[in-house]
Amino acid sequence: MLSPAATRNSPKGFTLIEVMVVVAIIAILAAIAVPAYSDYVKRSKIIQATTALSDGRTRMEQYFLDNRTYVGGCAIVKPIAQGVAKAFTIDCTNEALTTYTVTATGDPANGMEKAFVYTVNQANAKTSAGPSGWAAGAGCWATRKDGSC
Repeated sequence: MLSPAATRNSPKGFTLIEVMVVVAIIAILAAIAVPAYSDYVKRSKIIQATTALSDGRTRMEQYFLDNRTYVGGCAIVKPIAQGVAKAFTIDCTNEALTTYTVTATGDPANGMEKAFVYTVNQANAKTSAGPSGWAAGAGCWATRKDGSC
């Protein structure tokens, strides 16, 4: 057993080196986790946009069945779709009686780059464009950097 004097003089706590090692480990983990999390958040916002476009297309088709024209359908689609995809600006255009295009464009004010553009039309033709480093999906909405759908 140690004498009371020996226990009083023993050092307590952590050394500066030990603290710096822990800080370095945390920094390395953060350097890996933050970009992965940012990419995950971006993909979730893209899913919101593609969901809004799918819903918009369904509503336009229902409008066409009821009215035999797409003219006027965008007035119904745009506010509903905009409520779903908050990080995107939803636009709908009627090019003719039998055609339309619904577009989702990234909104920088809500954390998405403007280069993200997704579209769908009356023929269910889907297109996607992204910023530098993002591949476009072939006939689908790319939801990942590699262009996979």
